[in-house]
Amino acid sequence: MSRVSKPYEIVERALELSTTDGLVVIADEHSSANLRWAGNALTTNGVTRGRTLTVIATVDGAEGTASGVVSRSAVTADDLEPLVRAAEAAARGAGPAEDAQPLVSGVPSSPDFTDAPAETGSEVFADFAPALGDAFARARFGGRELYGFANHELTSTYLGTSTGLRLRHDQPTGTLELNAKSPDRTRSAWAGRSTRDFKDVDPAALDAELAQRLRWAERRIDLPAGRYETLLPPTAVADLLIYQLWSSTARDAVEGRTVFSKPGGGTRLGETLAPLPLTLRSDPHAPGLESAPFVIAHSSGDSGSVFDNGLPLAPTDWVRDGKLERLTTTRHTAALTGLPVAPAIDNLVLDGGGERSLEEMVAATPGRALLLTCLWYIREVDPATLLLTGLTRDGVYLVEDGEVVGEVNNFRFNESPVDLLSRASEAGRTEKTLPREWGDWFTRAAMPALRIPDFNMSSVSQGV
Repeated sequence: MSRVSKPYEIVERALELSTTDGLVVIADEHSSANLRWAGNALTTNGVTRGRTLTVIATVDGAEGTASGVVSRSAVTADDLEPLVRAAEAAARGAGPAEDAQPLVSGVPSSPDFTDAPAETGSEVFADFAPALGDAFARARFGGRELYGFANHELTSTYLGTSTGLRLRHDQPTGTLELNAKSPDRTRSAWAGRSTRDFKDVDPAALDAELAQRLRWAERRIDLPAGRYETLLPPTAVADLLIYQLWSSTARDAVEGRTVFSKPGGGTRLGETLAPLPLTLRSDPHAPGLESAPFVIAHSSGDSGSVFDNGLPLAPTDWVRDGKLERLTTTRHTAALTGLPVAPAIDNLVLDGGGERSLEEMVAATPGRALLLTCLWYIREVDPATLLLTGLTRDGVYLVEDGEVVGEVNNFRFNESPVDLLSRASEAGRTEKTLPREWGDWFTRAAMPALRIPDFNMSSVSQGV
């Protein structure tokens, strides 16, 4: 066998080796670069490279089509045949796949399918690193310590199928998390950013934001649990609505298992969820949030199917002008439920028509309200209402008559994102944000701040 090493050659050779009715091959070429720092000084940095190959074999039988999926990393030419045979054996040993559909065909090939994979490296931080060094100097002079990390990943995905698909997508993903602490460690503040290339990240602006929050925290105010008017920043809104999106599968709703199920049967599609003109949408071509324009499914589950690999993705409104418009479906679950095909897309945007920044919303607050930094340790309590619980972290501040007057204790909250949408009284300006809780799995989000008149802080927390 001739030696093959380029990603497209790996895909083509794996397809040639197939002896089953259908084959899908996904080659993911990964590269990453990172910086870490503590106490106003860089501590580590590194660059990695890697390859993962996923082979999905399908076998037609009298009772239906079975599938077998095998993934392995660091695959070389010599590993190909054993990998393909393992996927075929898994398919032959499996029962009919519930989500079986004909493999996707007829999608035009990507013109760059045979090109070398895109790669990231330390050069992605060429402008960011010196600016971060300047932020360290300002922090030292200001009596605070900066901790955090910056990570940039680039994944080139090559998708080939026995039905002729040859698709390619390059996905850059950058995240920055920055934490500022007072020297005695009694005060802490966090900020995070999502980016494609670190050219739109300003360490000086982030440090100034954190310095202000540490100043706010110089005054400590204890508050009891209760319902408070609360300003949720974009990062907190993203964490809540990402979980809502993950919970919006059509099949579960039709079968009566989720908050989107209609009492007595059916779904809540068409119902008004929010009095504000809120639109929750995903678009693979959203500027600055670009994601794969076709389905890439390494396994089958509630919101994805390996049989849908290569299916083109289109802009999708999940909620439009406050009304529930779509629930996520594969081709299989769309056929089961009679609903349109609406696969999951790897970004999420909430538009509310607002123009105010979070700072302007604070300044426009009459009376008393809470301003959150972020949420974490979010867990589901009740799928029927999508009741979630979690903790506030790295700063809850008291707003009085348009000014922040101090930091209050942390809380445990109990809220449903669906219910929050129905009670939101104001949406601010939509901006790119990094989810704090789900940032390891979902980074491409743009959200406004939301004003909630009666956010439920169910108990006081000792978290930081």
